[in-house]
Amino acid sequence: MPSKTLTAVWAGINFALLLAGVMSIALSIIWRAPDLLRDLVITTTDLNAGLGLGIMFAITFVLSVAAILTPKSTTTGLKALNWVLVADSVATIVIGSLVWFYTLEERDNFSKVWGQQSSETLAQIQDKFQCCGYYNGTDRAVATGVCASSTFAITALGCVGSVTDYADYTLNNIFSSIYGFQAIIIAFFLATMCIINKRVEEERFRKIDAKRGGRGFV
Repeated sequence: MPSKTLTAVWAGINFALLLAGVMSIALSIIWRAPDLLRDLVITTTDLNAGLGLGIMFAITFVLSVAAILTPKSTTTGLKALNWVLVADSVATIVIGSLVWFYTLEERDNFSKVWGQQSSETLAQIQDKFQCCGYYNGTDRAVATGVCASSTFAITALGCVGSVTDYADYTLNNIFSSIYGFQAIIIAFFLATMCIINKRVEEERFRKIDAKRGGRGFV
């Protein structure tokens, strides 16, 4: 059977994948609570994607336990596990890359988001950052709160810098974490391949030994 060290490494990486899934599911649920800036940056679609990814990782963990418990003479379950890991990898790359691509044109992208918000939301953002409008005080500013004075609004900075700074920090952390999940998946794939190869090798020696009358090797 595979060495205890190899099995322990495999189990450790598997547990790391489970933690990644739990974290993804937990944040996807927690972040649904109303939050002024987070709601501006993270959409329900993003949260659903994170939830789906977390569920995939959790299912992979369950399948991996079933696969490792199969008879030592078979590798079918472990091979199936690696195909599941390929699917996890594709989903991770797609979701992480979509978030990354969105950060490449943040000023433009959040200009569109700004235009989709209610006046109440925009007023709260302006009050929070002491800014008016998106690019400047004449660009879709809401004339309430700190921007109630037209004189102040015209001379005030737009909210684009504050909004994109928050968005950049948040989205960079998100896609970096998702790409980090990819590293776990790759490591788990390779560890599973090692166990498969070890099982194949041991089964080959077992068959040779059986042909020799079960006397073992010198």
